[in-house]
Amino acid sequence: MIGEPNSRFRLPTPALILDEAALDTNIHHMAERVRDQVALRPHAKTHKCAWIAAKQIAAGAVGICCAKIGEAEALSAAGVRGILLTSPVADPAMPKRLCNVAAVDTGFVCVVDHRDPVGALSAEACRRGIRVNVLIDVDVGLGRTGVSGPEQAVALAEHVQRCEGLVFAGVQGYGGHWQHIAGFQKRCDAVRIGMERLSPVVDAIRTSGYPVGIITGGGTGTVAADLDLGVLNELQPGSYVFMDVQYSDALGDDDDGAFDTSLWVSSQVVSVNADAIVTVDAGLKAFATDGPMPRPAGARFGASTYMFFGDEHGALTRPAGSPVSLGERVEFVAPHCDPTVDRYDAYHVVRGDRLMGIVPIEAARASR
Repeated sequence: MIGEPNSRFRLPTPALILDEAALDTNIHHMAERVRDQVALRPHAKTHKCAWIAAKQIAAGAVGICCAKIGEAEALSAAGVRGILLTSPVADPAMPKRLCNVAAVDTGFVCVVDHRDPVGALSAEACRRGIRVNVLIDVDVGLGRTGVSGPEQAVALAEHVQRCEGLVFAGVQGYGGHWQHIAGFQKRCDAVRIGMERLSPVVDAIRTSGYPVGIITGGGTGTVAADLDLGVLNELQPGSYVFMDVQYSDALGDDDDGAFDTSLWVSSQVVSVNADAIVTVDAGLKAFATDGPMPRPAGARFGASTYMFFGDEHGALTRPAGSPVSLGERVEFVAPHCDPTVDRYDAYHVVRGDRLMGIVPIEAARASR
């Protein structure tokens, strides 16, 4: 029963557990950290959830970011506004889908890094009688997407500006490879090099006569450096709402890591017959596998070590001091929160031991 004490411990497992008090603390801490310095547009690829997006916007965010058009469609349908799609337009089917979102969200923004999709987007916007805000994606050293420098950026800005139905709104420069660098000064040095690539692009576009309203990028691991350097005027942190193992290990006691863990995967012990380990019902299908191992939480199993034990199972070294019983609950900090969340359909929202509600993850598996 929702709201019944200890009800979190009777949930079917594996399940995503979200501590609402810790979540709210994280959201408000980030909002206060950047207030009056830069705009905040948190990245919803982390949580994929309209309920969490609404909390972020209520705390002062100008909107949210999405990594895929499917995420943007799902969250837009759930009423979220001010969406920035951070992956460049490429798919020939995307202009229609983008305009569907832009038709109900005048603050919708998309990014481009090549001139070819711009004409199709312009034609669709004109056919629909709407205007679509467009950013130019700039490669700041990751090499994944983005124009390579000022000359290419200016040419693309000119092309966007000439196309009817489109509004050139600024630039994006995101360094995903900086976010998990261990050591505050090392992260700052890496961000500085990246911003030295982005600043000349902004200057060149402005010198060519085009206003650069939005300069967006950054993430949970680089907020301090981004605020100090002052190149970006909008930040896109995402994982701060949950704080997974990757971020906790990399950021440590830095200001960028000063957030509470709010997300766990709940499991239960399903076999106790082996001498050295017990088996839990959370395996490869329960966690992302691209980062460190899931980390057991709490005094009972906190010193135990987890290993993947198949699709449905995990092996957990036995805690010292007392036997383990079938059905005992074990909660794990997610190794990498974004793709872990993508394996589930809902959050089980708790306060202490009380289950407060089940919240849908509207954009889970919205990969297209």
